[in-house]
Amino acid sequence: MDARVRALESILVDKGYVQPAALDEIVEAYQTRIGPRGGARVVARAWTDPAYAAHLAADATSAIAELDLGGRQGEHMVAVFNDAGTHHLVVCTLCSCYPWAVLGIPPSWYKSSAYRARAVLEPRAVLAEFGTALPGDTRIRVWDSTAEIRYLVVPRRPAGTEGWSEDQLADLVNRDSMIGVRPADEPAAVGNRS
Repeated sequence: MDARVRALESILVDKGYVQPAALDEIVEAYQTRIGPRGGARVVARAWTDPAYAAHLAADATSAIAELDLGGRQGEHMVAVFNDAGTHHLVVCTLCSCYPWAVLGIPPSWYKSSAYRARAVLEPRAVLAEFGTALPGDTRIRVWDSTAEIRYLVVPRRPAGTEGWSEDQLADLVNRDSMIGVRPADEPAAVGNRS
């Protein structure tokens, strides 16, 4: 995939269709400013502010917009919250509908036919391949993202993060956890900065 992207970029630059600096700016924006850091801020706010979490659950589009996020492909958002008994997983079975404005650039596996089919048919096996082992009695809900509605999974807040700031908590939230294939990172993974 990387070689194909570099080849396509080279052709577009050589033909004068795009400037390398413009491409770098677009990629950097989606990787850092637009997402997934933006989505991580949403999750961290929901973890620390019960009123915001309630707003996010009731009207995710509006709650996300409060943090100056949203827009193209993030207009109609629904937030689903993992808890002790339920784990949520997002897929787009038809193509690759994905909230770019909130989560950044979609991973290549999200767009693959294998993920799109297997996430619906055998979600527990797909989660296991990502290293996510859930208790047998945990209910898995699979949400089909579409052009009309896109989903944000709010992962469970890791234990041991009491007293952490929103910025510290946002460092624990990864793109995959907001799709539902992995949990949020544990505090030890980023170091306890409280």
